[in-house]
Amino acid sequence: MTITLDGVDTGVQVTTLDSGLRIVTDRMSSVASASIGLWVGVGTRHERASENGLAHLIEHMVFKGTQRRDAAAIAREIEDVGGHINAYTSREQTAYYAKVLADDIAVAVDLIADMMQNSLFDAHELAQEREVIVQEIGQANDTPDDVIYDHFQAAAFPDQSLGWPVLGTADVVRSLGRDALVDYIACHYGPGVSVLSAAGAVDHNALVALAAERFDHLGGRAEVAVDRASYAGGEMRVDRELEQLHVILGFRGVGFHDPDFYALQVLSTLYGGGMSSRLFQEVREKRGLAYSVYSFSSSYHDDGLFGVYAGTGPDEIGEVMPVVIDQLHDVAENLNPDELIRARTQLKASLLMSRESTTSRCEQAANHMLIHGRPPNIPEIVAKVEAVDEAAIRRVVARLIAEPPTLTAVGPTTALESYDKVRARLS
Repeated sequence: MTITLDGVDTGVQVTTLDSGLRIVTDRMSSVASASIGLWVGVGTRHERASENGLAHLIEHMVFKGTQRRDAAAIAREIEDVGGHINAYTSREQTAYYAKVLADDIAVAVDLIADMMQNSLFDAHELAQEREVIVQEIGQANDTPDDVIYDHFQAAAFPDQSLGWPVLGTADVVRSLGRDALVDYIACHYGPGVSVLSAAGAVDHNALVALAAERFDHLGGRAEVAVDRASYAGGEMRVDRELEQLHVILGFRGVGFHDPDFYALQVLSTLYGGGMSSRLFQEVREKRGLAYSVYSFSSSYHDDGLFGVYAGTGPDEIGEVMPVVIDQLHDVAENLNPDELIRARTQLKASLLMSRESTTSRCEQAANHMLIHGRPPNIPEIVAKVEAVDEAAIRRVVARLIAEPPTLTAVGPTTALESYDKVRARLS
């Protein structure tokens, strides 16, 4: 079917194969290339504790050889046509995507289909790649402004898969054998939870025919049920000898389907999303308390997180934390209409500028299909951003501070005030 927005054919088309695999294309007549990929609606959240890191390990291993190609051939074939191929794992999705010239779309589809359906998971390659990932885990642990996000996730969602690290832990990763990979794919990589997305110089009907031919035995049972998220809040402090203290003060956010989803995006932008934001101006520009300070929002199907990151010296943290909290209160109490307009404009501009990229449009279409069951309606999204008013900002701030916060820190934490004191400041 062709999706029409406000009476204008956007070039977006969706077809569902008999297998359940959805194919979405977003044609861009002004480009000579195409981005194409398979998005699977499973990730770290769909693991058991004994297999944490498995989804990410699979993402690595599909590049290590199939029944038709070894690892070198996979790299060589995509680069022979001047393209590139990559992948990523998140808590609710795994994606495998490529960018090629229009004439080479079939090459990309054939590679991705082969990797998804015919990977060997060779024992020697698996043993080697496990150690590569252990090194990746070590590198993340040595990067405090990276690992603190894992600590934040774990403190916010304790003892549940939504709180586990995407990379897993070294001990668990080293324990994962070939059968674990094969079983996970058989259970979770079904066509019904997958989307083949393409954007750019792509012909929808040709891609549908190609996908029907190449994706003929994708996955199996697709058991994707997960426990509902249970936000708890709390704190986690990791004392390390570092020059800076890395801190995240966070709150329960909203899921993708929450009516306040766009209001929280606007709040994040005006509060800590750019050089004109409250946090950047107050913490960095006016007081010189931190080089890096910003807010962020992460959403999942049924819940979400909102947080503020700051990297600052141990002597400055005593002033940083009150400023961060005071500014959050002040946003609700003394919101300037101009900064609300600016934040909405920033969000709209970011969205519309991303539409100039085939890769962004490919990913946007896939994400919306997995989350909402339909491709993105850009005018509708813009309208929802525009509808965020002062009342909506006050409402989402009240929602944030109504539940226990999550406080995480890595570095010299002695001068960071207690969790109870932080919580009292928020009340």
